[in-house]
Amino acid sequence: MQFLYFLEGLRCPALDAVFRVITELGGETVYMALAIAVYWCVSKGLGCYILTTGFVGTIANQFLKLCFRIPRPWVLDPDFTIVESARAGATGYSFPSGHTQNAFSSFGCLGMWTRGGWRVLCFVIVVLIGLSRMYLGVHTPLDVGVAFLMGLVLMLALYPVFRDIEAHPKRMYGIITGMIVLTVAYLCYVELWRFPADIDAANLASGKENGYKLLGAASALLLSYWLDQRYIRFETKAPLAGQALKLVLGLAIVVGIRVALKAPLYALLGEGGVADAARYFLVVLFAAAVWPMTFRAFSKIGAPRAKRV
Repeated sequence: MQFLYFLEGLRCPALDAVFRVITELGGETVYMALAIAVYWCVSKGLGCYILTTGFVGTIANQFLKLCFRIPRPWVLDPDFTIVESARAGATGYSFPSGHTQNAFSSFGCLGMWTRGGWRVLCFVIVVLIGLSRMYLGVHTPLDVGVAFLMGLVLMLALYPVFRDIEAHPKRMYGIITGMIVLTVAYLCYVELWRFPADIDAANLASGKENGYKLLGAASALLLSYWLDQRYIRFETKAPLAGQALKLVLGLAIVVGIRVALKAPLYALLGEGGVADAARYFLVVLFAAAVWPMTFRAFSKIGAPRAKRV
C-alpha cells in the first residue's frame, strides 16, 4: 500500500482527469472497438490475434478473481482514498487487473504487429494504463503486476501462432474450438463449484454472465469464420471514405443490436445465461459475417473514377 499512498499524494484535478482518460483506453469498449476496426479495415489476422488474446485473457482473469477473491484497496485499508470518479467502474474483486490485461490484448498486440515509433507508443500506452489503475486507487501493485505478466505471456505466446495465420486459415478453426472448450470448462467451474458462503454474490453472478457471453461470442465466431472462408471472403481494403463509413455505420449497428436485443431475449428466454449467450451470438454473427457482406460496396466509395478515353 505504500506505493499507492505515494501516488495518492501526487493527485490533483489535472492529473486525475488525465489518468481517467488513460484508464478508459483499457476498458472493454475501447478493446472491442479496436478489435472490430482492425478486423474490418486493417488485417483479419491481426484482428483474430487481438480477439483471441483478449478472450483467453478474460477467461483467465475471471477465473483468478473468483479463486482469490481479493477486495479492492480501499476495502483492504479503510484509510486509503481513491479518485471518486473511478469508483463506479471499479466493481468486482481486485486481483488481477482487467484493464491492464485488456491493454496487452489491444495495444500490446497492435504493438507486436507494428514497427518503430508506433510500437513504442503502443507499449507506452500499456504501461500508462497499468499506472492509471494504481494512481486512481482501484488496484494494488500486485493486481497490476500479475495482470501485466499474464498479458505479456499471452501476447508473446500467441504472436507466432497468428503471425502467418492468413497463410494458414484452417489453423483458426482449432483455435476457436479451443476457445469454446475453455469457456465450457470455465462455466462448469462457476456453475458447479461450491464457493464459500461469504463470496460476493454480485461478483459470482458477473463471472457467470461473462462466461455465457463469451460462449455465445466464440460459437458465433466459429460459424462466421467458416462462412467467410467458404462464401464471403471479404477484403479489408477500401478508400479512406469507404473505410470511415463502413466502420462508423457498422459499429453503430453492432452497439444498437447489443442494446436492442437485451429486453426481448430476456423476455423470451428469461434473464440469465442462455439469453446472454444468444445475444452475444447474434451480435458477433452480425459483426463477423453479416456486415462484411456489404464491404464490396464500401470499397467503391471514394475510389477514383476511371477516365474516359
